[in-house]
Amino acid sequence: MRWLIAGARGMLGQDLVTRVLRDGHDLVAVDRDAIDITDPASVAQIVRDVDVVVNTAAFTAVDAAETKEDVAFTVNATGPEILARRCAAIGARFVHVSTDYVFGGEATSPYAEDGLLDPKGAYGRTKAAGEWAVRCNTDDYLIVRTAWLYGAHGKCFPRTMRDLSEERETLRGVTDEVGQPTWAVDVADLIVRLIDEKAPTGVYHGTSSGQTSWHAFAREIMASIGKDPGIVEETTASSFNQPAPRPHYSVLGHDALERIGVTPIGNWKERWAVACETVLGRRQAPAAE
Repeated sequence: MRWLIAGARGMLGQDLVTRVLRDGHDLVAVDRDAIDITDPASVAQIVRDVDVVVNTAAFTAVDAAETKEDVAFTVNATGPEILARRCAAIGARFVHVSTDYVFGGEATSPYAEDGLLDPKGAYGRTKAAGEWAVRCNTDDYLIVRTAWLYGAHGKCFPRTMRDLSEERETLRGVTDEVGQPTWAVDVADLIVRLIDEKAPTGVYHGTSSGQTSWHAFAREIMASIGKDPGIVEETTASSFNQPAPRPHYSVLGHDALERIGVTPIGNWKERWAVACETVLGRRQAPAAE
């Protein structure tokens, strides 16, 4: 099978490249210096003779999107539309990575795959538009929503907290935002499994199981590097005064995966115990007796 990955130098893109090559597939790995997903001519030139196209490229600067929504829309909606049309034209399966930000973030139980889209900020609006563009332009697609993504390649919450802990005696962790910390390696694996299992066209949620707050996750990160979790103090999202609204509840359900017999990603805490050494470059500290 021949794959093409757009956004191959991003956090998820790099892990997906590794996963696809591990299975021995042919691969075309491209980033924005090789393909402009917002240009039909560029897409037509690069996307050819492939069986699967995965779009991990996105405008992910959530706060910047509030003042640059037109730019974010071009990347997050127009780009997926052009890729979807091209996939339909050449008969390739299209995998598009989306986000929890397409939901309102005010639920109290996990969002279903077919739940109402109700984005509250510019980033979420552009990603929701991208989902609709995919649905309208190809019949053979998988939309994989993920959230709270972390990994070894690039900036992410665990690496930021590790670095801050080297500079400060205390840290702050938000208690009123709940979600599912998810390792990019696990999302890459899920995408490959969905393709291998010939998953039906539709929307799937690529997040860890279980749920936690940023505060509790930060405490786990401190424990992983042998520091006192107590240095992470409780705070609320309002204390950061960020331009873009953040979902207070980002827990995604996995019913669609279970219906087709594909195992969802494991519990976030168990997966972090496996991931932390790779992500932080350190071994997890032994549990206290």
